[in-house]
Amino acid sequence: MDTTGPSSAHNDNANGSHPTRHRGSCHCGAVRFEVTVDLTRGDSRCNCSICTKIGGLGAIVAPEALTILSPEAELGEYVWGGKISRRYFCKQCGIHTFSRGYLAEIGGAFAGVNLNTLDDVDPTALDTSYWDGRHNNWMAGTRATPWPIFGAAA
Repeated sequence: MDTTGPSSAHNDNANGSHPTRHRGSCHCGAVRFEVTVDLTRGDSRCNCSICTKIGGLGAIVAPEALTILSPEAELGEYVWGGKISRRYFCKQCGIHTFSRGYLAEIGGAFAGVNLNTLDDVDPTALDTSYWDGRHNNWMAGTRATPWPIFGAAA
C-alpha cells in the first residue's frame, strides 16, 4: 500500500532494525498472508482520498517479504491514478490487505501492507507518522500529527 511514501524498505536487515514475521488476513479469512516487517519503525497513514476512505495503516516492505497463503483468485484488485501500485482486497468481505508496486524513489519494486490486517499486532500500539498525499506534498516527509484533508497543507 502506498500509504507510507518513501522509506528504506529494502534495508530491513540494516541499521539495527528488527524484522519479524507476522500473519495477516482479511475479515472473513479468505485472504491470508505472511509478511516480514520491522514494526519498531512504526507505521504511517496518508490523507489521500483512498487511504482516508479505507483507513489504511501502512508499512512498505521488499516484495519478497510478503507471502500470499491463499489462492490469488480470492483477491480483487484496484489500480488508479499514476498506476504506481495495485491494491488487493478480499472479493468476499472487501478488506484491503496489501499492495504491490514500483516506485523508483523508494528503491523500485515494493509491497505495502495494511497493518490493520495483521492478526497478531495491536495497531494502536504502533508509532504512527503521517503523509500529506492529499496535496501531493510527499517532499515534506512525515510528521507526528495528521496533515489536513481540506485546505492548504501546513
